[in-house]
Amino acid sequence: MIRQLERSLVKHSEVSVRSAFGGYRVHVGDGVRRLLDSAVADAAPSGRCALITDHNVKRLWGSELQAQLASAGIDVVSVSFPAGEAHKTRETWAALTDSLLEARLGRDSCVVSLGGGVVGDVAGFVAATYMRGVPLVQVPTTTLAMIDASVGGKTGVDHPLGKNLVGAFHAPEVVLADPDFLVTLGRGARAEGFAEAVKHGVIVDADYGQWLESRAASLLDGRGEDVERAVVRSVEIKAGVVSADEFEAGRRQILNFGHTVGHALEAESGYRLSHGHAVAVGMAVEARIGEELSVTAKGTADRIRRLVRAFGLPDSHDGLKQPQRLADRMTRDKKNRSGVMHLVRLEELGRVARGSEVTIPVELQEFVKMMERWH
Repeated sequence: MIRQLERSLVKHSEVSVRSAFGGYRVHVGDGVRRLLDSAVADAAPSGRCALITDHNVKRLWGSELQAQLASAGIDVVSVSFPAGEAHKTRETWAALTDSLLEARLGRDSCVVSLGGGVVGDVAGFVAATYMRGVPLVQVPTTTLAMIDASVGGKTGVDHPLGKNLVGAFHAPEVVLADPDFLVTLGRGARAEGFAEAVKHGVIVDADYGQWLESRAASLLDGRGEDVERAVVRSVEIKAGVVSADEFEAGRRQILNFGHTVGHALEAESGYRLSHGHAVAVGMAVEARIGEELSVTAKGTADRIRRLVRAFGLPDSHDGLKQPQRLADRMTRDKKNRSGVMHLVRLEELGRVARGSEVTIPVELQEFVKMMERWH
């Protein structure tokens, strides 16, 4: 745990996440990256760590954080890989792992993930598997990673057949979400993360969704109290869900809303379609399917379309015009079985079904027929 003295020096918010391994805190606020050396000292008794990032983030922030760690007497092994989903692969995982082995980092070291969702997933998978598991410190640098990807302990890499098909659950020791990082992102990149924030409003908190829509312009600027408020509320929502179902045996499945269709669109595009755009489209499509099956209140899909459009995100994609190809992709999705896709049972904005009815089975061929009618 970061010591109370260091925490008090930086004004910020904290959210607790329960975990089978003892739980962890997410620190949110401008300047919380200054807590990194304390976090690493707590996580790595040897005083050694691997700082894993991508080439873009390394250029922007790597020197600052590496110098901070070094000034605290921490031995840093800095490794990076090319940016982008296309490099979220087993080959990248292997190369990073080889670098740690060559540097002779031991089990008393830790991994620091500095970057967006791709970096967090890959670095987390390295931490989960290196020496059968070493501590992980998450330092997300994008809206998407702060709002969603850095919380919950999911790690992994993609496969040509689909997203995240190789991975592990590995909870971080601590998450340091510093909105200062967002100033280096373009407006479009900042918008990406708010697809997941919209999802949180859609599945849990309709008032939050309405607030997001009303503050979209401010949030896309990437500065100010609204950004911290959005990150904190989204982390609270996700923490509440994953704390109750860490290993996705039940209710955590609600966080997959928009992802079944979204992941298929991403994979079919060769990952040229970004995750945030794919999820935005996926939410609109899955809500419309729910309406057609009479499990989702009429008008919900249109409401979701307005929400994503407020952030300049799409609600449709040309890939939907090839439903059989998407269905073929879905047969490889780890959430789908025996030709059946399992969609989150959204009842209305802000409410999903509970208990054993958290998802609804939809035959993939039924999905194909719907898409053909709509397009």
